Amino acid sequence: MANARSNPFDFDVTKMFSEFRFHPFDVEAAWAAQRRNIEALSQANQAAVAGVQALAKHQIELTRATFEGFSVLMRDLAQPASTEDRIAKNTEYVKQCLENGVKHGGEIATIAAKAGSEAAEILHKRTNEGLDELRALASPKK
Repeated sequence: MANARSNPFDFDVTKMFSEFRFHPFDVEAAWAAQRRNIEALSQANQAAVAGVQALAKHQIELTRATFEGFSVLMRDLAQPASTEDRIAKNTEYVKQCLENGVKHGGEIATIAAKAGSEAAEILHKRTNEGLDELRALASPKK
């Protein structure tokens, strides 16, 4: 009895891959692209850290100014004054605190947004460059 089934591993690999076109993979270009990716991440991290440092510095300045204002209020409260004068001073102090709080909150938000947008811009630029590199690698060589 002869085996009617042919061997499934009996085929010509060269015929199978004859139509397959493969551009040689440029390892150096891939390494260079990864190096640029890491450099962009490093730059974005540096921008983010600089933003956090600026934010912390500004918050420290605002905290110092707030405590100085609080100190002035305590000195004023220690001085003898009429009830009407105290109410007027306290009302003015609360008004200034609210105005400063809104203003300082806006300043903090602006600093944080600027730091985030700088880091995002660095990453966005590198992403576009990487896509252009990928497009160039995928395009047929002329």
